[in-house]
Amino acid sequence: MKQLTILVILFLAIKGSGQTEKQVKMDTTKTERFNKGWDKLKEIDGQAGVNVIESLKDVSPDLAKYTIEYPFGDVYSRDILDNRTKEIAVVAALAAMGNVEPQLKVHINAALNVGVTSEEISEIMILMSVYAGFPSALNGTLALKDVLKERASQD
Repeated sequence: MKQLTILVILFLAIKGSGQTEKQVKMDTTKTERFNKGWDKLKEIDGQAGVNVIESLKDVSPDLAKYTIEYPFGDVYSRDILDNRTKEIAVVAALAAMGNVEPQLKVHINAALNVGVTSEEISEIMILMSVYAGFPSALNGTLALKDVLKERASQD
């Protein structure tokens, strides 16, 4: 009952503030951080990354900008690990999460773009069976299968 009361109060506060209908406009200033992130996103994810950003622009333009600036402008642009190693880590992490298939497919594509082979990705999924369980490994393998089928149809 206490949780329901809190939810009702929060709903009324948001509704009463008039903020529910407003969409904050994205700051379109292209900073060095943004430009570096945009270049890195296109380098690694290619068109799939651009599609993700485009899909966010009408509903949450700030999230699109943050996705360019932080993960790609700040983190992916670091040079301690190469892009191939980064994508192996990301594919393993997303596969282990088990509930992020769209993001996993984007990063399987990215991994293939930066030189990870389909055999290596398959091996990552087998490894995930140990640490994340068979359902995650199976789902990751099926995501790989879908990506490979999609890429083959584009050739």
